[in-house]
Amino acid sequence: MNIGSSRATHRSTARRSLARRIMVAPWVFAAIIGTGSLAGPPIAAAAPAFVSCPAQDYQNVSGNCVPRPEAGPDGGVPTGATAQCRDGEYSFSQHRSGTCSGHGGVARWL
Repeated sequence: MNIGSSRATHRSTARRSLARRIMVAPWVFAAIIGTGSLAGPPIAAAAPAFVSCPAQDYQNVSGNCVPRPEAGPDGGVPTGATAQCRDGEYSFSQHRSGTCSGHGGVARWL
């Protein structure tokens, strides 16, 4: 057997082996990422349960029923209002994000 041909055969086998690893690596990586982990199923954050709110209320991001913006009684501020919207209605929002959306934004916080 010729020493030169033995080295050439070893190099071509090494190249094929490397090529196989490169082709398989993305599939293995995708399989690991797709399952979340090899130890168990992926853990998802619990979403708030859907609550059926009365018609005059809406469900906020925390899952609570909150009264929709409304005008104050006789020009006063309704009990529990947290902000006055630019259209004059009062909001009962429990979070600042999205407060008075659809009502021109927040005119003032109470």
